[in-house]
Amino acid sequence: SNPPARAAAGKWHSVFIDGEGWLSSCGKAPYYNPALLGHGEGVTGLNTPTGFPQSLGERAVSMSAGKYHSLALAADGCAWSWGDGLFGRLGHGDGQNQLLPKKIEAFTGQRVVDVSAGLH
Repeated sequence: SNPPARAAAGKWHSVFIDGEGWLSSCGKAPYYNPALLGHGEGVTGLNTPTGFPQSLGERAVSMSAGKYHSLALAADGCAWSWGDGLFGRLGHGDGQNQLLPKKIEAFTGQRVVDVSAGLH
């Protein structure tokens, strides 16, 4: 049987995992954070949950929606992030925004067990 669906809400957007582990999001990306929804360039508003254009390679088991970014945890223990990268909040060693979910390579060889995206 499939696990139950999950939802997380940020200030401007929501992120969902369906019963099969597929991620989707909806909401409005403000002009200063066009990467918030994680659907690529030019996608700044989605009125209904819409599946991500790329997969994590594994089913998602957890996620968290922050004010400026989101995080997802895949079944293989890899953490992914997308959104506003200011101050290095996405974990990629830079301040770049990520328009699509990107694996956090800093955890290579480790198994992440939970994710939480806060205000900043």
